[in-house]
Order: sequence, then C-alpha cells, then structure tokens
Amino acid sequence: MQSGRSPKGSRWRRFSAEHRATTILVVIIIIVGTLIGGHLYGRYLSSIDLAEREAQIEQLRAESQKQKRDIDSKSQQLTALQDKLTKTQAALDAIMPSAHTYNINPNQTLILGDGHLTVGMVGPPANDSVLLNINGKSQTVAAGQTLTITPDSATRCLVNLQSFDVFKAVVVATCAAAKAQ
Repeated sequence: MQSGRSPKGSRWRRFSAEHRATTILVVIIIIVGTLIGGHLYGRYLSSIDLAEREAQIEQLRAESQKQKRDIDSKSQQLTALQDKLTKTQAALDAIMPSAHTYNINPNQTLILGDGHLTVGMVGPPANDSVLLNINGKSQTVAAGQTLTITPDSATRCLVNLQSFDVFKAVVVATCAAAKAQ
C-alpha cells in the first residue's frame, strides 16, 4: 500500500480494545436517546390527534344539538298543523256533512230525504236511545238502528241513527222510489 496508510486506519482505531467500552456506551446512549425521542414524538403526535378528535367531537355535539332543536321545532310545527287540520276538518264536517248525513240538535227539526221526511229530536237523549219525531210520529231509536219509513206508496226512506250525545244526534236519511211488488 503505497499511499501511506496502514490496513488498520483511523477508522479501525475507534473500535480498538481501548475504545470499545466508550463506543458501546455511546451506542447505548444513542439508542436510549432515540427511544426517548421517539416516545416523546409519539406522545406529541397523539396529543395533536387527541386535540383534533376533541374538536371534532365538540363540533359533532353542536351539530347534534342543533339537529335535535330542529327536530323539536318541526315536531311542534307538525303537531300544530295536525291540530289545525283536525279543527278545520271538524268545521268543514259541521258545515258540509257527508252525503245524506245530518246533525240534529235537541228540539230541532230538519227536512230530510229530498223533502220526503221531517225529522226532529224531541228533548235530550236518554242513556241508550233518543226520541225522534219522524213525519209526526214519535219513535225511540237506539244508536245503529235503521228505520224504514214510507211517506207515500211511491217512496221508501231509510233513517239510520249513527250516533248521539247530549248535544246532537247524527242521522243518515235516504229516500228512493219504492219497488213495485
């Protein structure tokens, strides 16, 4: 080797027997320092993730509370609209009842069945029946009962008491031409 270097150069001197303990100590210190640095860096990264996660959880909680308030508001609106619809339907039914269905108040008389019947409720109803005056004849009628009335030989009428309470009787009355026998 002409360059003036010996095969055991300066690099090999560091690992010689006299420096071996120092070298091992430096390597152990580097390993321990790397482990401690890695541990601290890992804790730093986890704290960043934890802070981001906490911020996201708070944001989701705020959104959840907002959605709950929206749902409660919509529920209140829905309840109010349903109540309004029920009241409107009741008012409409009072003004325009179903075909041939009539509400008769106590001591009130109505002309029904295309003018063939005069039906009136006499006094307040009893517990299980009402007293109806149909074409001048008083008849006690229970809820659900149907009466067949023939005002003249050419007409046959059906009077059905659907229901009643203290304030009204709900009567369905229809008239048609009598069938020839």
